[in-house]
Amino acid sequence: MTSPTMELTQIRPRPLAPVTASLRAMFGTSTEVPGLAPDLVVRDLAGWTPTARLADVHLDTLLDAARHRWNAQPHAAAALAWKAYTYWLALPAVLGWASARRVPLITSTDTLMHFDDPRALITLGMRPDVPVAVLPHDPLALSRLPQVKVVPDEEALLAEFRRSILDQHLDPLLDAIHGRVRLGKRTLLGSLASGVAYGVLRSADAVPGSSAETIDRLLGALGVRDLIELHPTEQGKLDIRRKTCCLAFTLPRPKVCPGCCIKTS
Repeated sequence: MTSPTMELTQIRPRPLAPVTASLRAMFGTSTEVPGLAPDLVVRDLAGWTPTARLADVHLDTLLDAARHRWNAQPHAAAALAWKAYTYWLALPAVLGWASARRVPLITSTDTLMHFDDPRALITLGMRPDVPVAVLPHDPLALSRLPQVKVVPDEEALLAEFRRSILDQHLDPLLDAIHGRVRLGKRTLLGSLASGVAYGVLRSADAVPGSSAETIDRLLGALGVRDLIELHPTEQGKLDIRRKTCCLAFTLPRPKVCPGCCIKTS
């Protein structure tokens, strides 16, 4: 006999279930992760703003928050704000790809933000009907949910990953930050590359497959594969070595991150 719970699951598919399961494995929770809305989805939109506004009216809000948080000069504040933002933004899509080949399409209009949580520079969430790209064999492909986009193969899925994160989200913000503080785009994209790689490595115990292969494919899709290197450790794990710097070493209390190009050069 089918249980009521199973019936409810069958009636109401949960498109983001593999992502929230991976978050729980990484952090012990999917509802109390600083930087992300509980279980990623924003049910009550009051107080939330589409992240598309970061590239115009809320850029100063982001950069000012970073300056106060790290007591940083404008260039370093912008670099660290971008680093934090891109890590939390990309993480759900990275986990979706790595865990189930199911990618939430986090464009700037489908992603929401607020600055009210003191634990985080910025908190990100998704609209309840955020589009999700899946492969033909994914159970969601038969769900007929309007937000489900079925693509033919993994290369098409990676193209959707890039389109939503970079082309339709981060590129306008990248241009806005570059125009404001004249940070090199390569410097900023290096933080995106390392953030994606760290997301994969930190979830390695919870998702299947080779971390190195996953990182290579995701960074290749984003066109930033050349901005980091992976090196095996004596413990059989992988270290990330960056080719650009997030400028944390310029803070009043200088910090040299693991894998920084300054530390490893």
